[in-house]
Amino acid sequence: MIIDSHAHLVAPDSFYSLWTSLEAAGTYHGRMPSKATDEELLTSARRQITLMDEVGTDMQVTSPRPFVLKHSARPGKIVHWWVEANNDAIATQVAAFPDRLRGICALPQVAGEPVSTFFEELDRNLERGFVGVLLNPDPSEGAGTTPVMGDAYWYPLYERLVERDVPALLHPAACYGRESYSEHFITEESLAINSMIRAGVFRDFPDLKIIVPHGGGSVPYQLGRWIAHDRGLFTAKSDDRETFVDTLKRFWFDTCLYTQEALELLFAVVGADRVLFGTERPGSGGSLEDLKPVIEKIPALSDDDRRAVLEGNARQVYTRLNN
Repeated sequence: MIIDSHAHLVAPDSFYSLWTSLEAAGTYHGRMPSKATDEELLTSARRQITLMDEVGTDMQVTSPRPFVLKHSARPGKIVHWWVEANNDAIATQVAAFPDRLRGICALPQVAGEPVSTFFEELDRNLERGFVGVLLNPDPSEGAGTTPVMGDAYWYPLYERLVERDVPALLHPAACYGRESYSEHFITEESLAINSMIRAGVFRDFPDLKIIVPHGGGSVPYQLGRWIAHDRGLFTAKSDDRETFVDTLKRFWFDTCLYTQEALELLFAVVGADRVLFGTERPGSGGSLEDLKPVIEKIPALSDDDRRAVLEGNARQVYTRLNN
């Protein structure tokens, strides 16, 4: 079986028009329903499955599209309603095609709110079969006001994720600063990895499962620089402190990189046992999303490595896939 661990909601335009109404009205009209019918959502899901079939993908683990989640919008209540609507749309599609689609829920993250405000939505979606959560490391969306992922601000959420055995796909969202959202993705993924390593998050939560998409931002590709930076911060290394690379291998990564050269370096740095197959199909553009043949051409990977990347690692991380 081929499991694509990185996919996003495919929905009709009528669904996304809900945000326009929420943004315009705020909370004045209360919670408004999505304008998309169930049949429109299922038509979109069938289109997604057709794209899966074209490249031989058996199952996609799908989440809301991060850059449309509007985490920095105000008032915060409309962000909660909008995120819940995205999760409901995925639940509708997964219920109709449970053998082809499984859900990762977004969290109603609002810049400045404590992480405990996410818990009700997390629990609601676990109860209806979602297999993980989408976690934005910067809900301020470029304002620079959110604590980095190594900060104690996040610890109640980490505790909850470990307690429930819930993996988190650490995926940045929009950016309203000087970066494009793609540049922001790479920046925030790199910052998250480095801040979590510096803070010793995995020492405090050894069973925490964090998947960093897009090959881990800049970290595997600027490894020497980050190792040197780490040594500069910790000149007096204690005997019980892991090396930077050892801790890096506590994260999981996905293959949304789109070139063989980048994938080969990712596998060399973190190992095939820490990489999940992911394409973001549809989302990144045509033939770039057909990554299975690219992975199969990498000579350093054994047959066991390829099976792990294409299916086994996803099942190890997202244990609810096996239910």
